Amino acid sequence: MIGSPARTGVLPAPAPPNRSSVYSPPASWDAGWEAFERDILPLVPDRIRLGILASLPRGMAVNELRLRAGLPVCAVLPARDILFDGSGPSVPCLIATGEEIGRTLSLVSDCSYYALESEFANGYITIPGGHRVGLTGQAAVWADGTVRIRDVSGLSFRIARAVKGAGARLARELAGSYGRLASTLIVSPPGAGKTTLLRDLCRISGEGMPEAGIRPSQVGIVDERSEIAACYGGIPQHDVGPRADVLDRCPKARGIMMVMRSMGPEVIATDELGGEEDARAVAAAISGGAVVLATCHGNDLEQVRKRPYSRWLLSEGYFDKAVVLSRRKGPGTVEYAGDLPRT
Repeated sequence: MIGSPARTGVLPAPAPPNRSSVYSPPASWDAGWEAFERDILPLVPDRIRLGILASLPRGMAVNELRLRAGLPVCAVLPARDILFDGSGPSVPCLIATGEEIGRTLSLVSDCSYYALESEFANGYITIPGGHRVGLTGQAAVWADGTVRIRDVSGLSFRIARAVKGAGARLARELAGSYGRLASTLIVSPPGAGKTTLLRDLCRISGEGMPEAGIRPSQVGIVDERSEIAACYGGIPQHDVGPRADVLDRCPKARGIMMVMRSMGPEVIATDELGGEEDARAVAAAISGGAVVLATCHGNDLEQVRKRPYSRWLLSEGYFDKAVVLSRRKGPGTVEYAGDLPRT
């Protein structure tokens, strides 16, 4: 068991962790066509762009577009994907060539490979609009352990979107003391909306929500993977509220301590908690009087408790509230929201 700062207070009374969904997601959680057409399609070769526009109904929700050299283009929708393999009259055959991957990469990076070296090392590039382009291909491992993707053969465009109001119906459930949200852990499998919800809770914390008893608070966002605020050139591309200070592409554990010391936030938000360093930083921030809003991967709380450091944070009572999301009725389906049950 890792050591911890002193934790005061009593963990709230338990609530049943597996009740039926609190509510289904709003339709806007699936909205993505406008950004897809405006920000993504201009970056892909004309042949592919025109083929997609001719086959997908305008306004269709698109979450991702995947290009793989020598393979059919794939559009990922909220509930299924479409493989452009020529399997029907409405599905053209769009096989991405290596040359087309290279041209797309040049447009995505604006030919500034050196300036984006650190992003290449992380396996993705953030583009205007806050969208992320994942990279795969042949990797080169340097003597210091650094990994660089040398020959890119696959691109995954992940369309970023802010859903204003995604956290509004949860605000009362998650309200804590001193007019702020309680420290909350958001649990969901990939693609179920945990970052979207976290982003809107940042906005609510910064703007305040009087009807839920939440006053405006100073918010520090430690955005290691550029997903919460989706900064481009250091400027948030999403609405994270008027009182948000964003530390972009900084490791979570170090970033949490940096914003605590330099900005004095009342609320700290970060995505995808990992190992011991993250757990210690969260514990220190909460013990220092800040509210922490964080996410982690998982299908339910029981699965999260199986990991040593997330189990430690929950069992020691650092988080007061929990939200569990799924895709059962679409991304953003709330399976549970409320007091964190005792172990």
